Amino acid sequence: MYDAVVVGSGPNGLAAAIELARGGASVHVIEAADTFGGGLRSGELTLPGFVHDHCSAVHTLGVLSPFFRTLPLEQHGLKWLRPQASAAHPLDDAPATMLYKSLERTAENLDEDGRAWMNTFAPLLENSHGLLADILGPLSIPRHPFLMARFGLPGLVSAARFARTKFRGARARALFAGCAAHSILPLDFAATAAVGELFALAAHIDDWPVAAGGSQSIADALVSYLRSLGGTLTAGARIAHLRELPDARAYLFDTDPLQLIAIAESVLPSGYVAKLRRFRFGPGVFKIDYALDGPIPWRDPRCLEASTVHVGGTLDEIAASERAAWNGEHADAPFVMVCQQSQFDPSRAPAGKHTGYAYCHVPGGSTRDMTDAIEKQFDRFAPGFRDHVLARHVTSPADLERRNPNYVGGAIAGGAANLPQLFTRPVVRWNPYITPHPRLFLCSASTPPGGGVHGMCGYHAAVAARKRMAGIRPEPLR
Repeated sequence: MYDAVVVGSGPNGLAAAIELARGGASVHVIEAADTFGGGLRSGELTLPGFVHDHCSAVHTLGVLSPFFRTLPLEQHGLKWLRPQASAAHPLDDAPATMLYKSLERTAENLDEDGRAWMNTFAPLLENSHGLLADILGPLSIPRHPFLMARFGLPGLVSAARFARTKFRGARARALFAGCAAHSILPLDFAATAAVGELFALAAHIDDWPVAAGGSQSIADALVSYLRSLGGTLTAGARIAHLRELPDARAYLFDTDPLQLIAIAESVLPSGYVAKLRRFRFGPGVFKIDYALDGPIPWRDPRCLEASTVHVGGTLDEIAASERAAWNGEHADAPFVMVCQQSQFDPSRAPAGKHTGYAYCHVPGGSTRDMTDAIEKQFDRFAPGFRDHVLARHVTSPADLERRNPNYVGGAIAGGAANLPQLFTRPVVRWNPYITPHPRLFLCSASTPPGGGVHGMCGYHAAVAARKRMAGIRPEPLR
């Protein structure tokens, strides 16, 4: 018997288990795959010696997570490797725009918009970690209301409007659009500006890092720490029904809403189940991993300073690409997210060689091969890129879902974070982590604050579960 059983070992499931265990609860984690970690998995996908991240690659919010920052993960093997720049944004016939930790250095390469960029982000850096704690939580009264208002009120508009209103030139507009495109939403949607603000702000707090040895090392550190607290884990055990779970006071599901239904529909009200079924997952991802014979030959070599390169051109081009994916269409010139882990982590590839990582957004469940479209974007900003490719490994939306059923249709962020689902995911409830059943909780990225390796969904779910566990006897659920 346990105080709590967690189904799923992604970063949120592990975070929930750790938060409960360090409060003295007995916790057991059950994972369907043979390894723990959810999106935090790494392996040799192309050639021997080339270590690729299966999903999450650069950990913008992982290093800044208000919860992870309280954990001794470095003592359990995690090492963050920081680039010289968080993001680079190559442009046609012009130097790339660069996103550095230094506001001043970033402003220097934004021409007429340097001062506007500094005026936008400097006030938010006055108590950046306090602001992040308010942002990365459920809808509630913020602890820093004035700072949150300064962030949130401008962020309620669309990213496209924000960029055109705040900045006059193409360089700053493109840089902001690349940050906002992490929302996986059309850039004319309300509140996408907040995502652009968040990612740009994060870069000015700390460089967007990679994890030494692969993203799997983050999961390994979380698992190691959980075990040090007395938590136990089982891998390779897929749960199909509640009857397969051991007795516990509470059950926390690091799953998407559809898996929660499949496992627990028999004890959930039909109205709640119907609302879960209406949850919108949004666009999927088409991903390519590369084994390369050297660094990516960017036209502007400063791009090699960045852990992430936003390949998509201007604000208008990026907006068109993201709108196409939402509308069920495939962009001819997609916005491509490129990660360069081996530039900062030599353990990822044999000496003198490099890994490459690239994905674009596509309609959920897409079956189209986007390899040529992605590589045309590479050739546009890194001429001769294909000549450096030793091997490719293509991951379709269906492949992503097979590896991790939480990625429904290839949607890697736990569901669309459009305004109706931003704080009310997966359904409208005063506490989104609590289901109508008093012993069942949802702790996945399908709850606020949504996708990303930060563990905050799991942390908040654990806080909610702990308040209910005291008066509940551990007994079977049928």
